[in-house]
Amino acid sequence: MQESAKRVLITGAAGFLGSHLCDRFIKEGYRVVGMDNLITGDLENIQHLFKLEQFEFYHHDVSKFVFVPGKLDYILHFASPASPIDYLKIPIQTLKVGSLGTHNLLGLARVKNARILVASTSEVYGDPAVHPQTEDYWGNVNPVGPRGVYDEAKRFQEAITMAYHTYHGLETRIVRIFNTYGPRMRLNDGRVLPAFIGQALRGEDLTVFGDGSQTRSFCYVDDLIEGIYRLLHSDYANPVNIGNPQEITIKEFGDEILKLTGSSVKMVHKELPKDDPKQRQPDITLARKLLNWEPMVSRENGLKMTYEYFKGLSPEQLKKTAHRFD
Repeated sequence: MQESAKRVLITGAAGFLGSHLCDRFIKEGYRVVGMDNLITGDLENIQHLFKLEQFEFYHHDVSKFVFVPGKLDYILHFASPASPIDYLKIPIQTLKVGSLGTHNLLGLARVKNARILVASTSEVYGDPAVHPQTEDYWGNVNPVGPRGVYDEAKRFQEAITMAYHTYHGLETRIVRIFNTYGPRMRLNDGRVLPAFIGQALRGEDLTVFGDGSQTRSFCYVDDLIEGIYRLLHSDYANPVNIGNPQEITIKEFGDEILKLTGSSVKMVHKELPKDDPKQRQPDITLARKLLNWEPMVSRENGLKMTYEYFKGLSPEQLKKTAHRFD
């Protein structure tokens, strides 16, 4: 590894998306500094990287002052609980990592003269009144509802990031991530796709909230990482949707999972959680135009790869993918 190699800090490095980002930047020849407080992340996701000279890891909470010696060319801020089970269990930490954590990392980026990309979410659109969701839609969010701790943390994150860009001239990028799946996700994190796969693996009935007519759009992780990589290296500072626009109802998706797994279980219905979005579909016109990006992996192939990954885990490893607050 040459000393001139660019160096990137990735927060939330031991999480689902963070670990895949570490892999991608190592592959591209970067020196990678991973940072995670491990409240929802798992070191097993990045254990294969510890033997590499170009990887280093800091066990640290970014809500506290962040110090990284040496140069940094890029910062990718992916530290945050992201599943409903997580942010409902640890609401204060969720708000702090989106506010204090983002502030700390923007300050670090300014000191290091580094470009920073922050991970926002489709949840900034709330339960949308516009469909599909375009980046110029301001959203329909209940700030004091149960999901508000996550939604508003991300909305504040976008606001302070743009403030640093306009006031300090900082190089910033904002990615709005839609539902993503693939290897290393936690099976029992409260989101529909991992929940369905986990239940199918355990031979349990699939839990459908509401009547199953609400929609989601699922993007395979490799496609998402490609979009993020392109956005980081673009010249665009405003938010960009990255996700798969192929929309499907929860009921239809449950049928796909049952077919994939060959399971004989059935779907059982429970009450729809408060403020759960009825529709979720990204408009990726901007990503296509700016980044020449669109998803390449079909849901059929992506689900097969994801299911094979989890079928290949040992019982001990499979247990580790379940939720840690139970």
